[in-house]
Amino acid sequence: MATYQTYQMIGIKEDISDVITNITPRKTPFQSMLKSEKITQRLFQWQEDSLRAVGTNAQVEGADASYITVNPTVMRNNYAQIMTEAVQVSGTAEVVSTYGRAKEMAYQMAKSAAQVKRDLENALVGTAQTSAAGNASTASSLAGAQQMVVSGNITYTGSGATALSEAFLLTALQAAYTAGAEPSRIFVTPSNSVILAGFAAAAGRYRTIDTGSSSKGTIVNVVNLYVSPFGETKVEINRFQKAKNTFIIDPDMWSLPTLRPWTRESLAKTGDSIKQMIVGEFSLKHKNYSAAAMVVEAASGF
Repeated sequence: MATYQTYQMIGIKEDISDVITNITPRKTPFQSMLKSEKITQRLFQWQEDSLRAVGTNAQVEGADASYITVNPTVMRNNYAQIMTEAVQVSGTAEVVSTYGRAKEMAYQMAKSAAQVKRDLENALVGTAQTSAAGNASTASSLAGAQQMVVSGNITYTGSGATALSEAFLLTALQAAYTAGAEPSRIFVTPSNSVILAGFAAAAGRYRTIDTGSSSKGTIVNVVNLYVSPFGETKVEINRFQKAKNTFIIDPDMWSLPTLRPWTRESLAKTGDSIKQMIVGEFSLKHKNYSAAAMVVEAASGF
């Protein structure tokens, strides 16, 4: 008699994991370091100032006062940018039994929350976008970090084919230091993090190796902290950072102006479905454009 096998069975129970795996990158390091700042208008402004250049200052006894030419402050501005994502789920999809999530709308909205956060990171450092006021038919946009660094603090490598090097990095650090900045972070792309890792292998470098039992068999080839004549700077990788850009910044000099924080809103019901939307309105502020530096792997432009 033929053996009855699972291939002939009807109604066999499926084996589906109750865990949905998603490895899409979610970390947004640039915006995560920013402190939120409440604003009340789409267009907001701030002022920056600087001291005059150092000069010789020696006067004879009894000399009359000499007056300087006073320089006005510099007015900066940026626009808030609206970001949204909406999800529509049928009434049936919301009540059927599913694997990996209890309710379809809750699951999809959780995904959307991560997705719009990535969009914001892209606007801040990923596209070098400029600010735009917008109008009734055109969305306003915020100026990205690339637009908020004074030109004298931007080091260009000379051509699109010339990669980041330690010499270029030191030039940018020196420019920031000379301007009076005290940067503590270097943000690099994944490919440039490999270049920085190569710094550690240079001849004559001192490296601390932990020989404890927990580190046996471990090879370390990474630069987490770069110490130069211009101070200590923590190195961080950003997957969403625009290719060929390296940022040298002081986190205390940046903020995330918020007109509307992320909000989950239920939309009007028009049929047999549920509609919800995530919306937020944000911008970017660099308190003084001289407080940061960049290395750009191109002759000009970002």
